[in-house]
Amino acid sequence: MAWRREAFLEHVRERGEYETLNEAERAARVVLALLGAHLVGGVRAQLAARLPEEFSLILLNPLQSAEPLTPQRFVRATSAWIDGATEATAAWDVSAVLSTAADAAGEDLLGQILLQLPVGYDLLFGRPRPT
Repeated sequence: MAWRREAFLEHVRERGEYETLNEAERAARVVLALLGAHLVGGVRAQLAARLPEEFSLILLNPLQSAEPLTPQRFVRATSAWIDGATEATAAWDVSAVLSTAADAAGEDLLGQILLQLPVGYDLLFGRPRPT
């Protein structure tokens, strides 16, 4: 079952300690658009099905990426897309959004998502895995 928009954004707002839902939404839009470029096939579709419709569409119509970004480059790319962001604030944005997406995904789907991503994304999702 997909999360409702307000519930999803409220979780992102709390985790990112944003003052407004608009700030949470801006972060969610950028991070999910970048994430969508890294996921393919059924895994991307399954995650999209668990997100609010607006964010599901962003995930399914991602920003283009020529290659999978390392976690560090993913954060750097996020900072480039958010006005006034630094790498430190972008890391905060990424963590707030991806940890909420991980909650929506559940452990089984998250495991499949992490298999499609370069090493280190488990930390961005707030779910460190033993190495």
